[in-house]
Amino acid sequence: MRRRKLVLFVSALLVISTVVSFAQTKKLTRIGVNTFAQIKGNIPTAQVMKTIAEKYADDIKYGFDQVGMSHVYLAFLDQLNAGAFTEKTIPVGDKFYWMLFRVQGKVKIWQDVEWAGKQPLPVFSLTARKDNKDYEFIIPKPCGNIALYRVTEVRIQPPALPPLCNLLVTPAKANVNDLITVDMSGTENATSMDVEVFTAQGTRVATHAFTPVSPRWQTKFDKPGEYVFRAKAVNAEGKVSENPCQARTSINFPPICKLWTSCLPCQDYVGKPIVFDANGSTDADGQIVKASFEVTDETGKVIDSFMDTEKPFTWEKVFTKAGTYAINVVVFDDMGAPSASADPCRVTFEVTQKRFFFLAEVGGLLARGTYSGFIFGRLGMMWSLSPDVLDLILRFGGALPTQGDPWKAFFMGDFLMNLHLGPAVYLDAGFGSTGREQNVRKSGVDLIGAFGVNIFNNYTNTGSIFAEVRLPVITKDRDSSNHHKLLLGFRYIF
Repeated sequence: MRRRKLVLFVSALLVISTVVSFAQTKKLTRIGVNTFAQIKGNIPTAQVMKTIAEKYADDIKYGFDQVGMSHVYLAFLDQLNAGAFTEKTIPVGDKFYWMLFRVQGKVKIWQDVEWAGKQPLPVFSLTARKDNKDYEFIIPKPCGNIALYRVTEVRIQPPALPPLCNLLVTPAKANVNDLITVDMSGTENATSMDVEVFTAQGTRVATHAFTPVSPRWQTKFDKPGEYVFRAKAVNAEGKVSENPCQARTSINFPPICKLWTSCLPCQDYVGKPIVFDANGSTDADGQIVKASFEVTDETGKVIDSFMDTEKPFTWEKVFTKAGTYAINVVVFDDMGAPSASADPCRVTFEVTQKRFFFLAEVGGLLARGTYSGFIFGRLGMMWSLSPDVLDLILRFGGALPTQGDPWKAFFMGDFLMNLHLGPAVYLDAGFGSTGREQNVRKSGVDLIGAFGVNIFNNYTNTGSIFAEVRLPVITKDRDSSNHHKLLLGFRYIF
């Protein structure tokens, strides 16, 4: 009795051990021992796969029936017949649902198998789709065992909606080389979009492809005119949008500058206003709103500038120094575009200073004797030998006494050099001929010296106050003590 109980206990232990053993994951450490189907070579051809499907179809069906996957059998066989396989490797530690192998010619099945080899397992992979699931099967190289590796739910996509193209181009008007933004982010149901750009004459000048992730593009144009953008969208099924999808942008024509000057050449124009006139400038698609004037000297240095923001676009400029200058004018339209540098609005010109002037003088004179008073007046001519430095003066005139005998009116004729000591001060020196201021006196030659100060100077006309001394060249009848004269007067040069 006791022996019978021992036998039952041992049998129970063996049954429990067997159940636990089958419940545990099978560790597969090597491949190629119990092969299900022999595969020659490491890379089977489609024909080899087809041969396996034909030769081992019954064995494969038996295995699929045993694991409860009879419904997937035909789908798997179709993949074998088609040779639709890829190559991959299975990492160490990855598991399979089950594996078909062969022992002594009989098909065997291991369930819950783990690859526990030392290296990743090279395999051929086939995927069979059945009932909205993808079943990935692997065949290890080169043993030909068949294992179920992955089962993936397949989400059936509804038919793609028709694409709806949306195109926005900004700004609608821009200047040459301004950035133009093309935006197709409003497009619906599309996997890709593209746009073509044409000139108003129909010439294609650019293309660009978009994606939903990158639906914007920036471009620019180096030529003015109107440009047409034509776009389309494509959905996941390759259907092209049918709604109109077009936009336009206009690239501004820059203004054309035209310059007129009041003198060319500008002879004797130091001190005179010169007018620079840009009113003849035009703009094909807008209007001129301002003009920039800039004057440079012969070294290229900017000496003056002016911005006119109101019509008429003119600038009146007075040059105070002779020389060679250049005037450069740039006009701007209502889009802010400047005129091109090639426009005929840069002119080089020479400004010369007036060399010949008339002069008139008037003032009071004291003649030595009793220092009797006279009123004098003179007219003359002046030649500028070196502008603003040295002049030659030739003048004639006379003086009238403010009292009677023995004083009488007398004549003066002078030849002088006029030396500028600065912008407002000058000295005169020279000789003059003086008539008799009394009947008992003699006419003769005087040495002349004068000091003057300008009270205004417009370069073309000048006014100054001067003090003058006339000393006689000493002769027997004309001594300096009785024949010198003092003058205070106003000089006007024009």
